[in-house]
Amino acid sequence: MTLAPNPSHLEAVNTVVEGISRAKIDHVLESNNKRICPILIHGDAAIAGQGIVYETIQMAQLDGYKTGGTIHIVTNNQVGFTTNYLDGRSSTYCTDVAKTTLCPVFHVNADDIEAVSQVMEIAMEYRQRFGGDIFIDLLGYRKYGHNEGDEPKFTQPNLYNMIAKHPNVKDIYFKQLEAEGVITKAEADKLADDFNAYLESEYEESRKHEKALVYDFLKDDWKGYRAGTTKDFEVSPETGVDKKQLLALGEKLATLPEGKKYFRKISKIFNDRLEAIKSDKLDWGSAEMLAYATLLVEGHPVRVSGQDVERGTFSHRHAVVKTEDTEEEVITLNLLAEKQAPFTIYNSLLSEYGVLGFEYGYSLACPSGLTIWEAQFGDFYNGAQIMVDQFITAGEDKWATQSGLVMLLPHGYEGQGAEHSSGRMERFLQQCADLNIQVVNTSTPANHFHLLRRQMKREFRKPLVVFSPKMILRHPRATSSLD
Repeated sequence: MTLAPNPSHLEAVNTVVEGISRAKIDHVLESNNKRICPILIHGDAAIAGQGIVYETIQMAQLDGYKTGGTIHIVTNNQVGFTTNYLDGRSSTYCTDVAKTTLCPVFHVNADDIEAVSQVMEIAMEYRQRFGGDIFIDLLGYRKYGHNEGDEPKFTQPNLYNMIAKHPNVKDIYFKQLEAEGVITKAEADKLADDFNAYLESEYEESRKHEKALVYDFLKDDWKGYRAGTTKDFEVSPETGVDKKQLLALGEKLATLPEGKKYFRKISKIFNDRLEAIKSDKLDWGSAEMLAYATLLVEGHPVRVSGQDVERGTFSHRHAVVKTEDTEEEVITLNLLAEKQAPFTIYNSLLSEYGVLGFEYGYSLACPSGLTIWEAQFGDFYNGAQIMVDQFITAGEDKWATQSGLVMLLPHGYEGQGAEHSSGRMERFLQQCADLNIQVVNTSTPANHFHLLRRQMKREFRKPLVVFSPKMILRHPRATSSLD
């Protein structure tokens, strides 16, 4: 069992967990999603109030993001902070977001332990058989309000007068078992005493440590990696590739398979790319694709997702080509060598918050692979600011968990208006601390090529934020030679 660390931003961890699960499915479990199951625990107020829940649900059956179904457990305890449910949602049930994708929802009395146990088994069997999400609405209560020091009667006096008189769930179950002749009071007392003794011994053991033990929750995936140091950023590892190999790979990625009908403009683009490689004048898209090609044949899987990434928002990438008659997909980066690593690229749903979280989670569980999220326009990342603040810039410090996630943020003041101009560099620069992230501006295709390869060639991983001006994607002077 992997328990993913999550910040206080309720529900932010949802797609991170899905990304971790998908990386395991892709690279450890041979695409068998029956061997792993994401479980998300929600609060009643949060599942109804936080938009990321909807984004997560909409990802559940998409090719690039599906994980075989998630079990959602809702601790419906009637207290979201101190808000009554009538102030917390307009829907009848807190789980009504599940209706969006016709997911089954079980409403269960949390005082009925056997009903809770039974519904968990039903949920697991449903998930394994049908590969869909399932929601369990555990109707319970919070004994002490928002926390043990809270006074819930300030805002909910009637509710908490009732709760004060309500018997403990353990006592309810014991009386049931006693009435059924399953257990005696002496046996029940011994079970409780033994468990309390165990908790006391664990507590005493914990007091021997001066501070909490923080360890990487995915430590088995990160064997062989170390933490980065200041000196690591004063030098760059070897990222060059033999020219003969570059030419061979360049020709393969720029050559479309014969015998298929291609859109005329696509054929021209690939012919131009092939000519650029042969004439030693690589543009931005060619250099980027070449960087991926070299990593793939070296055994590093590459995953890219975001809005319009398959062709690239500005039609510079064309990683996926569709035939004109049948719309068959051709990905030349998967036609390089017999034993190459896989290249996967997905046009995402129109979500920044959810998708960036997914890719962050994916990068956590696949350190040997290059994981990239590209914003359609750099400033659109601000829809995912919570992921940047809570996970990407702070995750290693908080949870000893590295990530090599790449954020490509195309930007530039080129007359497209205020909404498509600034990637908010200043925010990222303000968030740099203790070697937590890399913020870079790439200026030539060769620069970009080495940058992407560097992510995989170090003995550690750091999130990489890349500001690549849109203008130089096709600028006649923004070319590089193979040398």
